[in-house]
Amino acid sequence: MKPPCEIVVWYVIPSIRSKLAKELLALGMKQKEISELLEITQPAVSQYISDKRGDELDFDPVVEQYIKDMAKDMKNGDLESIDLIPRFCHICKTIKTQEVLCQLHKEKVKIPTDCSVCMGSESSECIHDLET
Repeated sequence: MKPPCEIVVWYVIPSIRSKLAKELLALGMKQKEISELLEITQPAVSQYISDKRGDELDFDPVVEQYIKDMAKDMKNGDLESIDLIPRFCHICKTIKTQEVLCQLHKEKVKIPTDCSVCMGSESSECIHDLET
């Protein structure tokens, strides 16, 4: 069994990092600077930029704009490191409301197509409520 949060770790977070690294590079930052901002290694940045890691997802225009705005703020020094986590989490939560997580769960983990434990915007039930 793979819970949906594992899908976030394996697919969503790397895809966000990849888009963010590419945006920072497009804004003129060097890979080493990007690695320091994102607190990841320079080889990881290289893999994100070259689509060897984190290229599984395409985001809708709203999420793309959130990432671009975050990259600009990071580049300009307008974000303190403590502000990065809420911004990153906002992007991840937005992706979840678009039912991307459910689709990935079905495609990558091969859960049944009639799974009712949806993490998307239509579901207001807690997974524990479904068990009782």
